[in-house]
Amino acid sequence: MKKVEAIIRPFKLDEVKIALVNAGIVGMNVSEVRGFGRQQGQTERYRGSEYTIEFLQKLKLELVVEDNQVEMVVEKIIAAARTGEIGDGRIFISPVSNVVRIRTGENIIEAM
Repeated sequence: MKKVEAIIRPFKLDEVKIALVNAGIVGMNVSEVRGFGRQQGQTERYRGSEYTIEFLQKLKLELVVEDNQVEMVVEKIIAAARTGEIGDGRIFISPVSNVVRIRTGENIIEAM
């Protein structure tokens, strides 16, 4: 199993969720995060004064999927989240060695 973490623009969440649900993926966690990359923040104007927002608001999606679903999940996220502008986000993929269901204490990976 793999953990897929995607940092996306907040307004793209619905499109990404619909694409993943339509592909048969159920279950994801969403967190509000702030950060910057090559985008280096952005400059805003308020009542004639300029100020810089260094950490931009993003959403972090976390999904745990089977190894054979990773490529499809990544493709769906890219297709739904892409705007073509700097700041579209990143996708991180890491191995999952174990998952334990809190309610039952069951080792989920062995049960699959």
